[in-house]
Amino acid sequence: MTTETASSTTASLTDPPAPGARLGLGDARLGRPGAAVLHGVDLEAAPGEILTVVGPSGCGKSTLLRTLAGLLPVLAGQVAQDGRPVTGPGADRALVFQEDALLPWRTARANVELPLAMRGLGRAERRQRAEQWLDRVGLAGLERQLPHRLSGGQRQRIQLARALAGQPRAVLMDEPFGALDAQTRAGMQQLLVEVLHGTGATVVFVTHDVDEALFLGDRVALLGSGVLAGVRTVPRPRDRDAHDDPATVALRHDILGSLGPGTP
Repeated sequence: MTTETASSTTASLTDPPAPGARLGLGDARLGRPGAAVLHGVDLEAAPGEILTVVGPSGCGKSTLLRTLAGLLPVLAGQVAQDGRPVTGPGADRALVFQEDALLPWRTARANVELPLAMRGLGRAERRQRAEQWLDRVGLAGLERQLPHRLSGGQRQRIQLARALAGQPRAVLMDEPFGALDAQTRAGMQQLLVEVLHGTGATVVFVTHDVDEALFLGDRVALLGSGVLAGVRTVPRPRDRDAHDDPATVALRHDILGSLGPGTP
């Protein structure tokens, strides 16, 4: 999992969070030249919402995310942030992958500090912000530990802290909890919801797991057969017990029916 960070300005810990970014695709064809995987995509992530993207393997979920991040140019149509074309990676969009990208020779705190250093923050503020975020993700007291001494779930928490410490306006997440066991994954899902509260960040979260998409998402975008198959609004409030709520059960069946067989 990696995080994009770069900026010529610094922000105080006491500054209010910036409003979430509005991300959008308009009649977009996505993929690589000669190998488009999605066609005619019209999709918008509203400021501050969690938009989950679900679909079977190979349907273009990661391609969509990398296009929003500016890592892949759109083949046709438009990709925009706040109405302006996305032409490359942006300082206020953090990109988080499933793979562990912590630097093994840096402590937990130093890993979180790294993108802040790239932004030009002073040492004292970097340390303060890193320790604040490590505390928020439940790792207070482990600041000096090296990654190899921590569990997979703890390393994921460090990477979440690193992504959010830079106060991004959008966080793009590509199946970040996919390699975790079920219990740790559920804990990370709950943690993500809790630590996002008050940040203002817009989140686009890719997953192949419908239950994960329903728990995290304010809305769920469905991908399949080379197109956007629809967008569904998730009943709220967000609650594990809502898994058996009739409205949630009906929505789950609707999503599974729209995506077809083979989707978990």
